[in-house]
Amino acid sequence: MKAVAFVDAIPTIVDLPDPVPTASELLVRVEGCGLNGADLLQSTGNYPPPVGAPDTPGLELAGVVVDRGAGCYRFEVGDRVMAVVSGGAQAELCVLDESLAMPVPDALAGPAAGGFPEVYSTAHDALFTQAGLKMGERVCIHGAAGGVGSAAVQLAVGAGAQVTATVRTADLRPKVAALGADVVDPADFVDAGPFDVILELVGAPNWPANLSALALEGRISVIGVGAGPKVELNLVQLMGKRGRIYASTLRARPLAQRATVARLVERHVLPLVDRGKAVVPVAEQYPLDQAADAYDRFRAGGKFGKVILVP
Repeated sequence: MKAVAFVDAIPTIVDLPDPVPTASELLVRVEGCGLNGADLLQSTGNYPPPVGAPDTPGLELAGVVVDRGAGCYRFEVGDRVMAVVSGGAQAELCVLDESLAMPVPDALAGPAAGGFPEVYSTAHDALFTQAGLKMGERVCIHGAAGGVGSAAVQLAVGAGAQVTATVRTADLRPKVAALGADVVDPADFVDAGPFDVILELVGAPNWPANLSALALEGRISVIGVGAGPKVELNLVQLMGKRGRIYASTLRARPLAQRATVARLVERHVLPLVDRGKAVVPVAEQYPLDQAADAYDRFRAGGKFGKVILVP
């Protein structure tokens, strides 16, 4: 099969043996796979895959089951599935544990479904499981034009929260506003608060202002640091707000925990997809053999939604 691999940090198409599913795994012919910040970090050696995971990139995919292990019981050959995986999704074929697979709703037609699993799983886990966002609360979502940010806006709006979104690129603000958020320049978000929940997808530039914008007993969930990972915190200010800071990733969690995230997304988010309340904005779509161009586009920023590779 054809797959993306990093050769001297450059996304390169290589030939690899077709994967063979174990008893608990599905073999999926990939229809679409999304690019994510973790892929860029992996390309430079700053986010190595967990032990036992493929060393080729790709954390999310959608496709058709073409084979399955003897212990699989939920999905059949020919079913469309999508999943967050630990690696190897940017390829023609990918194996994944059946417990991670979700059915692809009819509303998610074509390769765009490959940009759904990671962003919605990450956003749902950070907003609701970690930060405990509730109906009527005020939430600020930083970096809201990206894949996870646009997913988070839609989930928070769907949950009845009051959503403020920060978007650096002025031309993208109307697109994020159309998802139901009040959109502000990142320099102005403190004045739009205070916020019960702040979803941090950018990193260092938003600190220490995040603490100033936090409501009493507010929560900050950190899931992205692309603009810088190191900050200085005034712990007295955090104590005065009785605030809490959460931080998490999905990739390195045990299989059972990642399967639980998939079930929660399936239960809470897929019904929104069926009703047209949760979509996957696609910024650009590239064939697999143009993976290097796709990575360049992702790295350039200034996009609304996902960059998708199509094997």
